[in-house]
Amino acid sequence: MKISVLGTGYVGLVTGSCLAEIGNEVVCFDIDPRKIEVLREGGVPIHEEGLPQLIERNVRTGRLSFTDDVERAVHHGDLVFIAAGTPPGTDGGADLSFVLAAGRSIGCHMRSFKIVVQKSTVPVGTSVRLRAAIEEELSRRRGEGDAGAGDWRQAPFTVVSNPEFLKEGAAVDDFMRPDRIVVGTEPGEAGTRARDAMVRLYAPFNRQRDRVIHMDVKAAEFTKYASNAMLATRISFMNELANLAEKLGVDIEQVRRGMGSDPRIGHGFLYAGLGYGGSCFPKDVQALVHTAATHGQRLQVLEAVRTVNEAQKMVLVEKIVRRFGEQLAGRRFAVWGLAFKPDTDDMREAPSRAVIKALLVRGAEVVAHDPVATSQAREAIAADLADTPDVLERMRYVDSPMQAVQDADALVILTEWKAFRSPSFSALKNALRQPLIFDGRNLYEPDIREQGFDYLAIGR
Repeated sequence: MKISVLGTGYVGLVTGSCLAEIGNEVVCFDIDPRKIEVLREGGVPIHEEGLPQLIERNVRTGRLSFTDDVERAVHHGDLVFIAAGTPPGTDGGADLSFVLAAGRSIGCHMRSFKIVVQKSTVPVGTSVRLRAAIEEELSRRRGEGDAGAGDWRQAPFTVVSNPEFLKEGAAVDDFMRPDRIVVGTEPGEAGTRARDAMVRLYAPFNRQRDRVIHMDVKAAEFTKYASNAMLATRISFMNELANLAEKLGVDIEQVRRGMGSDPRIGHGFLYAGLGYGGSCFPKDVQALVHTAATHGQRLQVLEAVRTVNEAQKMVLVEKIVRRFGEQLAGRRFAVWGLAFKPDTDDMREAPSRAVIKALLVRGAEVVAHDPVATSQAREAIAADLADTPDVLERMRYVDSPMQAVQDADALVILTEWKAFRSPSFSALKNALRQPLIFDGRNLYEPDIREQGFDYLAIGR
């Protein structure tokens, strides 16, 4: 099948590459010519396991190409995927300007029936606005006497909602081995045509069982938000329990195992830590709360989820302050991990940003290491401290975990990278000024205290 993907961000690149991998002819478009040039030269602007190899293989076979020519992209695809960003708007809702701009581009250049597939995470009802944006351009072209415009059928396109369910760090595997494929289509003949096309597109993923769940467009849009909101709720719920467990002298990890063994609950997303971050959970929870407010309803549980998550980012800072005092001048802290989660370089809403800022403004020196996110962290943390740039003089980035801990007052663990799981604890103890670990991800077992470490974790 001929497919176009508008947007070469995280979702667009993974979607386009994986669809090319199963034999489709895919053209990926981006408005940024510099990004397209990087991709054409073999570079990949994001860190995602397996993605560079996937792109290289499919570019070489001719199934995948990149362009900054939107007309070419629209003309190419029978299915045109929109994978534009939906950052938080100033009012707390999702900013749909990029999505609607993509829709207008489709309306401006289409000359045959198009199945417009909304892949971006968008509020319920976006499909209606997207349809209006496309139709507005079509009407403009007809009014200007665009050649061929009058020959189009009454419904020259249809809109599909096909939300992504990709975990950063495992996105390629998630796409190629999906647990479900949600497809929301419009009613009528055009919607039926789109449904049949989506079934054909995803047939290679359904050989063992049918993973496609059909529904209407609004339900598909809602499903994405509801799923992310539920996962965020589990995280905040577990973090509140962990904070209480600490006061009660209970190990939250033992509680997690006991809870998770109940099949009605399960083990997923019950790990205590510094809260969630990244590009999805924070903005999607916020956008769902905003959507409810515009319809006169409060989502009180999700409001609490957001409040708990913001407070949780500072739990480790509070432990550090209780140990060393409010003023941290002259103290050096080694930080392991900067990305919001392992196996990604994404710094959006990363808890590390709040922790490092709090340490620096209190006068501390911070020496940090992350396996892949250092470049992104430099930009993000500099932006966070734009009003107090002088404190950045006390921020350093190093190439290895052991460089970071050398002569530090304590080790602060902020991302649970596998490379940090089994260090030489004897070497670690010798490198630190004192054997003190603040673990924001519960990476180690409390029995390392028997090796002489003062180990302060979350609910342990």
